[in-house]
Amino acid sequence: MKLKYAGIAILGLTLAALAIEQRDKKMIYRQLTPEEKYVIVDKGTEMPFTGKYLNNNEPGTYVCKRCGAPLYRSSDKFDGHCGWPSFDDEIPGAIKRVPDADGMRVEIECANCGAHLGHVFTGEELTKKDVRHCVNSISLLFVPAAKSDPNLPRRRQDLAQDPNKSDEPKPGDPNKPAPTQKAYFAGGCFWGVDYWLRTLPGVISVTAGFMGGTTKNPTYEQVCTGKTGHAETVEVVFDPAKTTYEDLAKLFFEIHDPTQRNRQGPDVGYQYRSAIFYVDPNQKQIAQRLIEQLRKKGLNVVTSVEQAEEFWPAEDYHQNYYGKNAGQPYCHIRVKRF
Repeated sequence: MKLKYAGIAILGLTLAALAIEQRDKKMIYRQLTPEEKYVIVDKGTEMPFTGKYLNNNEPGTYVCKRCGAPLYRSSDKFDGHCGWPSFDDEIPGAIKRVPDADGMRVEIECANCGAHLGHVFTGEELTKKDVRHCVNSISLLFVPAAKSDPNLPRRRQDLAQDPNKSDEPKPGDPNKPAPTQKAYFAGGCFWGVDYWLRTLPGVISVTAGFMGGTTKNPTYEQVCTGKTGHAETVEVVFDPAKTTYEDLAKLFFEIHDPTQRNRQGPDVGYQYRSAIFYVDPNQKQIAQRLIEQLRKKGLNVVTSVEQAEEFWPAEDYHQNYYGKNAGQPYCHIRVKRF
């Protein structure tokens, strides 16, 4: 028994030493997809019950997707009934806790590279350790037990130095997910548009931000003056194999009033205008066709169809606002129109 605990202690010290050694070297990170960057770098959250490792019960080690640092052991994983992988312990020295931007939660990061992992909670009494690390699957890679010990240091080095070396599907792999696409919609306060578009199957991420103005990297306060020319806009990353651009556009027209000019409910101003920013001729054609359909139904649609320009993400507290605050939109109510 003493040898067992000694071995665990040595492993912990070894992993901590590896983290210190890696920090002292020039970081070489694995290249991330847009969906991975949304969570790992931009601190987004993947949709609940969609993660690759939610129901994974194989023995092994979970490592950081960006740098390959070992983070969690499968023996510490449990069902937190929350929609994301849950762990009640971490590999010593692997996790960094920082106050979340919402001022209420505690964010957890990879201590080695700062990659966003999720949040940690206490006081739920779900396990004897009374700790729950709620982690995004997309922030992790899983190394099966057959490869974990003693190959973690080698695995970590491989992941950091070879962006193509991972457990994810390779180009040409028949199981590789279809390429993602982007869409941009403006329909009043972006909190409400964000809320509704997240509900569509196939939507990978939604980012609140600004488009259509002249000021570079504007702040929310600047846009609120109405002088920058921007519209509160959401960027949607979606899987075209699971949903279509037309599905997104139809939902967009049903969750806001496209007949209101430069306002949406109580929110008044040019920044609250209704607009679709297309990224290619196909999106433009679909948007124009749907507008024509609505006009034939008697709706005086004022939605503009404009070519997409540079998109500027809004401040963190605007991201997934209703998801973080357990609320619902006050001026975006879905009305069936198609």
